[in-house]
Amino acid sequence: MAWNNPFQEVANSKPLFLTIYGTVIIGIIVSSFYVFSAIYSPDSTTIWQFSPPASGSPPLDHNINASYRTNVGYAEPKAQPLKNMSRPFMELPPPGSKMPPLENFRLTKELVQERVKDNVIVVTFGNYAFMDFILTWVKHLTDLHVDNILVGAMDVKLLEALYWKGVPVFDMGSHMSTIDVGWGSQAFHKMGREKVILIDAILPYGYELLMCDTDMVWLKNPLPYLARYPEADILTSSDQVVPTVVDDSLDIWQQVGAAYNIGIFHWRPTDSAKKLAKEWKEMLLADEKIWDQNGFNDIVRRQLGPSVDGESGLVYAYDGSLKLGILPASIFCSGHTYFVQAMYQQFRLEPYAVHTTFQYAGTEGKRHRIREAMAFYDPPEYYDPPGGFLTFKPSLPKSLLLDGEHNVESHFELMNYQMKQIRTALAVASLLNRTLVMPPLWCRLDRLWFPHPGVLEGSVTRQPFICPLDHVFEVNVMLRDLPEIDFGPQIKFREYSIFENPYMPAQVKESWLDVQLCQDGSQGCGLTNSTGPLGVLKFPKRSSEEKFETVFSLYKDIKVIQFSSMQDAFLGFSDKTREERFRARVKRYVGIWCCVSNHTPGHIYYDMYWDEKPGWKPLPPQTPEDDHPPT
Repeated sequence: MAWNNPFQEVANSKPLFLTIYGTVIIGIIVSSFYVFSAIYSPDSTTIWQFSPPASGSPPLDHNINASYRTNVGYAEPKAQPLKNMSRPFMELPPPGSKMPPLENFRLTKELVQERVKDNVIVVTFGNYAFMDFILTWVKHLTDLHVDNILVGAMDVKLLEALYWKGVPVFDMGSHMSTIDVGWGSQAFHKMGREKVILIDAILPYGYELLMCDTDMVWLKNPLPYLARYPEADILTSSDQVVPTVVDDSLDIWQQVGAAYNIGIFHWRPTDSAKKLAKEWKEMLLADEKIWDQNGFNDIVRRQLGPSVDGESGLVYAYDGSLKLGILPASIFCSGHTYFVQAMYQQFRLEPYAVHTTFQYAGTEGKRHRIREAMAFYDPPEYYDPPGGFLTFKPSLPKSLLLDGEHNVESHFELMNYQMKQIRTALAVASLLNRTLVMPPLWCRLDRLWFPHPGVLEGSVTRQPFICPLDHVFEVNVMLRDLPEIDFGPQIKFREYSIFENPYMPAQVKESWLDVQLCQDGSQGCGLTNSTGPLGVLKFPKRSSEEKFETVFSLYKDIKVIQFSSMQDAFLGFSDKTREERFRARVKRYVGIWCCVSNHTPGHIYYDMYWDEKPGWKPLPPQTPEDDHPPT
């Protein structure tokens, strides 16, 4: 399974760059690229504003990152029809029933046969730490009327929890820890070996196997697509970031230089496939240090070519008899082709799946990305937190988005402008004890693990684009339970798309107060106008902590408070200790941009308080002593 490693998720079949960060040295491999990027020219001087939708607005497309060019600017992506949100999750055990003995959950042909449909079984596995990912995975498939599924439990706690939720589960006998595992750890490699053991165990049963990691979601039923290639022994996803096709046909194998990604792949129980699975398993059991994906690529690529025929897109691989197909990266998406390039939208295709690779904040970052795409299965209380929400309309001058070259300097100018507003919003959210809805982040440059010219050459990344939160913010740190005595109270936050999510209760969006900043002393400033159900509050700019607490205590029962802006909204905390703790917290919230060429290290630190440092410039650390987050 691919969970926490940033390095493993870059295409790595041909070395391109070698970057060194700390003590970790990873070879980064990227295929050769051809140039294809969108360039926008400025045509107006308007101010760009982004705001949550009014109640009743249609939901956004699953991918909210694509930017559509219109005669006046960027319009929101078109909505897609929602899946059946009312379909029952799974069939629960009868009331009053007892937990069956553990031996009832052993993997057998009979157990698999109970779930098989059209000779296909869809399988994922994990430990209790990824229960919410597994439930999301199951929910998407059952909403798509795909219920020929099985989940392998690597610990008893997960097995029992899934059983009581009605999820078809079996015991992998792994005796795995119930906590998250870090990429490259002994537990991580154990999970990889367990996957291969599982494939080798199921194939002899004679059923087709669609094996998936749990850090991915299904957006469309994949089984009809896979059935289009009945001659394929294996159909695999990949880390390809450069399109080889613009329709829904298989990627052109000769042009795929990236690694085959084993987070999504389909096996048929042919002799060649079973032979490969057995050899792969033996390789991993013989050397615990081999990463399962690398082992798969090494074996499959042992022989690659020729094409099976001129039409199917399949290629002979492995032993010369195995027929391999590479699923198109535009619709069996990686974290890059979906969240950054929005490749499927640009080609006007429907995505089947998204795998949360190519991201920078571990498991927490993967979860947040799926939430940004409105595709994560959260409980109702997630959408109605205690204290309510705080949101704001970030205004961006068009010049920051489009004028001049897309380079490091213009990228940081845009990011810093947004970060300053978010910093104020974090302070206000902390002050009012509300959950901050993070705004969409506009980036000019991509983020990767190696030097690049701003976007990957040959990719279809548009500039600028709405980038995932983990491109700039350390999502895992923001969610960490930092000691309050040192960092002040935790500041809760949500994804920018939450008000578009079909699970957002109408009563939350209907309890909404708009706050318009005004000049203190101007006419009507400090008053409420009854222009809507709850009116519009005019609130003075540069208000003090006491002013905020006094005024907004009157609105503590309102679910959503939206500010027209965060620029010059708050003077700062009057208590010096509280201010210092807040600073210590939010300084840790931002990460790095990576990477400039011809400099080691090439990363540049974001600085939440860049505006307090005269002459601040986006430069990589000049000495090893400088290579640390801003103080």
